[in-house]
Amino acid sequence: MKHHERYPLVPIARGESAWLFDSEGKAYLDAVSSWWVNLFGHNQPVIKDAIKAQLDQLEHVMLAGFTHAPVVELSEKLAALTGLGHAFYGSDGASATEIALKMSFHYWRNIGQPQKTKFISLQNSYHGETLGALSVTDVAIFKDTYAPLILQSAQMPSPDSRLAEASESDEAYALRCAEALEAYVAEHHAELAAFIIEPLVQGAAGMAMYHPVYLQRAREICSCYQVHIIADEIAVGFGRTGTLFACEQAGERVSDIADFICLSKGITGGYLPLSVVLTTDKVYQAFYHDQTVKGFLHSHSYTGNPLACSAALATLQLFEASDVLAHNRVTAQALLAGVEGYGFSMHHVRQRGMITAFEVTTKNPQFARDCYAAALKHGLLLRPIGNTVYWMPPYCMTAQDIHHLIQTTRAAVEESM
Repeated sequence: MKHHERYPLVPIARGESAWLFDSEGKAYLDAVSSWWVNLFGHNQPVIKDAIKAQLDQLEHVMLAGFTHAPVVELSEKLAALTGLGHAFYGSDGASATEIALKMSFHYWRNIGQPQKTKFISLQNSYHGETLGALSVTDVAIFKDTYAPLILQSAQMPSPDSRLAEASESDEAYALRCAEALEAYVAEHHAELAAFIIEPLVQGAAGMAMYHPVYLQRAREICSCYQVHIIADEIAVGFGRTGTLFACEQAGERVSDIADFICLSKGITGGYLPLSVVLTTDKVYQAFYHDQTVKGFLHSHSYTGNPLACSAALATLQLFEASDVLAHNRVTAQALLAGVEGYGFSMHHVRQRGMITAFEVTTKNPQFARDCYAAALKHGLLLRPIGNTVYWMPPYCMTAQDIHHLIQTTRAAVEESM
């Protein structure tokens, strides 16, 4: 709140398509999808109508001993899309991380390997800010204060392509990082439950992008040494990386790469809180037992909320109704061409699907905040991460929206350097 003395809160009154409007009517293009959740724009009629229709039927019922049509239909659709046939619902991304970590740990305990209690993640990884999620997060500003409260985990070298040697390809660097992963897992596999990873793009690390071969090698290594893979697609799922799920760029289906996938953010198109962890028949069977203590005991009051599930079903319907990913490829090409036309000093221009990013060369230690404020002044919601400027806009961008995004970003960056 101290920072808001200089950067006042913006009172948003309504939204329409890719735009937000404040209480005075000023418009802001939502270039970050309101923290990566909004897929098809604000005030989207298909999703709104689905929620309204569900509201006339059932707003909520506990899933303990009960079920309802939207959660069954959503579970079946997600299973068909991922190849992971069992779903456990939560309310947000951090909850999904907690569920996956606990489920992996409990699985090994149930099958007679209780020593497998530890987790590994990538350097600069982000998986949420609850205590379990922080234990596998590697962003100091979120984690260090709470270090006495959390379990410590080991971090593997990140395949972030920005870290490659000058003469080294993205693929070669990813394979080098996989060698380090294999060396660690080979030594410690007896105590390792799972490797949790953000597939292809590490968001909080500044949109760190890496080659899909790393996921392929990680799968081979973890299969060899009996270590689960938890794919955290909370930020990158539902088309953000150019495929419906990022794991699909390393295998035909998510189940080829991951034992668990965590989904949230875009799952409801940005309309209601919902998360889900999907897993395999093999994991499910380890909990299928007469003794309650063998079951997966984890509860959320709003687990599988019917309104949220109806929004998620409408979101999937929008993907089914048109070739969203093909449309996004055209938008992405236009965005990348716009960045490449900038005249200021920048480096590591990169793109993965509908995520575009670059580093700005600047001596301004307050660049991120100044750029954010300058962008707002020009009618753009932009949230740089350090010196990294990125776009993760809704999929409904028009040609005029793209032009505004490119030109306004240029102006905001130049004013902040």
